[in-house]
Amino acid sequence: MTDEEIRSAVAADVPVVKAVIDAAFHPYIERIGLVPAPMEADHAAHVAAGQVFLTGEPVTGIVVVEEREDHLYLDIIAVHPDAHGKGIGRRLLHFVDARARELGLPEIRLLTNALMWENQKIYPRYGYEVVERRVDGPYDRIHYRKRLV
Repeated sequence: MTDEEIRSAVAADVPVVKAVIDAAFHPYIERIGLVPAPMEADHAAHVAAGQVFLTGEPVTGIVVVEEREDHLYLDIIAVHPDAHGKGIGRRLLHFVDARARELGLPEIRLLTNALMWENQKIYPRYGYEVVERRVDGPYDRIHYRKRLV
């Protein structure tokens, strides 16, 4: 695999999926006062369901998507901190767009913690609009969508 390719994760990738997600989200623990939800996700189950895609050699970027009836849900996007600024997140977001179109879905949805303000600058640049802000348990979340039609 080249650094530009994006491939489906397999069971043997679960440890690296966890490692990249943990590295990407660990800096937010102190800021939000709790462990970000992606760090506690069942990565093995996501991989087994065919929802995880990777890029880089070694792996530097991960995206977890879930096909829903009327949209593609972008559950997790993570870039290892050592690889920031190399366009990996951009490539993964373009991959998600292509995946939704391939599945015939008209929209992508995602959410982010309100205290992860960096994301609030990134997603609108890629066509995402805020739908709502809602507190879900201990998480203050901003919900986004991107219409593809």
